[in-house]
Amino acid sequence: MKTTIKPILMISFLIVSGILLSVIGFNPRQIVSSLVFLIILCGTLFYWKFRLAFAFLGIAVLLVTKLLDIPNLIEFAHLDVILFLVGMMTIIGFLEEMHFFEYLVAKVVDAVGERPYLLVSILMVLSALSAALIDEVTSILFMMSAMFHITKRYNVNPIPFLLMIVFATNIGSSATAVGNPIGVMIAIRANLTFLDFLRWAAPISLLCLCITIPLCFLFFRVPMNQLKTEMKKEGNEPHELRHVHYTKAGIRRSWILFSCTIIGLILHSNIEKMLDLEKNTLLIGTALFFGAISLFLKGARAQEFFMRRVDWWTLTFFMALFASVGTLKFVGVTEQIANGMIHISNGGSLLLLNIFTAAICLLTAFMDNVLAVAAFIPIISEIEKIGIYIFPFWWAMLFGGALFGNATVIGSTANIIAMGMYEKETGEHIKFFDWLKPGMAVSVVTITIAIAMLLAQYHLMPGAPLEF
Repeated sequence: MKTTIKPILMISFLIVSGILLSVIGFNPRQIVSSLVFLIILCGTLFYWKFRLAFAFLGIAVLLVTKLLDIPNLIEFAHLDVILFLVGMMTIIGFLEEMHFFEYLVAKVVDAVGERPYLLVSILMVLSALSAALIDEVTSILFMMSAMFHITKRYNVNPIPFLLMIVFATNIGSSATAVGNPIGVMIAIRANLTFLDFLRWAAPISLLCLCITIPLCFLFFRVPMNQLKTEMKKEGNEPHELRHVHYTKAGIRRSWILFSCTIIGLILHSNIEKMLDLEKNTLLIGTALFFGAISLFLKGARAQEFFMRRVDWWTLTFFMALFASVGTLKFVGVTEQIANGMIHISNGGSLLLLNIFTAAICLLTAFMDNVLAVAAFIPIISEIEKIGIYIFPFWWAMLFGGALFGNATVIGSTANIIAMGMYEKETGEHIKFFDWLKPGMAVSVVTITIAIAMLLAQYHLMPGAPLEF
């Protein structure tokens, strides 16, 4: 029964969507390109394991119907974003194989000892920090591993602790350009530097994290008290470092590589100005340079390491997704959507920003933040064309995508990976509504804080008009 429901729902949704698009005045080219995007979207939601197949199918249809040609396919695929992600995945893969992140987490856990609230607080801070400096996927992998060690040792339900780690990871991923694929997309499309993120995103991300930690303790006070009781039992002291297989030489190399990469990312805009390079050239260059160093350090195993550590499935999906979204802009769909938002807001920038943020949040919660942001980046360009100041829109999109990724289990890649790790560890799954209640509460509180903080700083924004 279940196998027939999904295709029926999908086909029905596409038919209804096609009729509605025709009624509201879309031309045939816009209808076809919109339906292709919806096919990719529905395929991703209903058949996650086949998302790349649906993306390839969509691109093939666009090519055959002449809605997309090869030059535009290459342009819309955003190879700059893809190359940056390839470089960072290579660096992170090397650090993971040296057990660098596991080593750092284990050292902290052992130092904190039998203080559950302090331990969980530090783990949440580490989750946010590692997501900001590395990326949310890597962060969730090693932070969840550490958390499972703790929950198994003290025999407590891992779900509340899983949720706390995921919430902190998604919040932290908004702090820098490298924390989340959506941050990379926004940085490159909006010409924002790593330092821009440290100025405009990191403080808000930190404030949201400081609010989220006590909020989580309030939500999960019963499991926190259970952990406290178990930790007080004799012989239950944490000893995480002994579970980590590392070498001192590997840790030294990892520290050097990690530190140099972070310094390069922070200083890239200053070096670009000194060398008179195009903006964000060295954002990509830094990732590729230290990715190359990682490959040299792997020696004869470099090719096997590179093929294994770079997530080609996801990156190829991103390229196809970006190309399909680019087609929406090319045929005028994004212009139609932007005009609709502007019409609803009567041209008022503040109301338009709130409508825009609400739309991003809603799409993120129910279709993944990468899909939502990829679809909305071209809409900002259309909004800019009518003379609206768009600087706050980029940050609203970042926070809507990252913070509302906490709302549901499919809101972000980190959530899906955490769910997969939990299923593998326990053979069970987290129910949708068990995630939704705390997830939606954290998302609503944090996005409200983020937008309020953005608006409070409006007059400090570069080139901001006197009135918004």
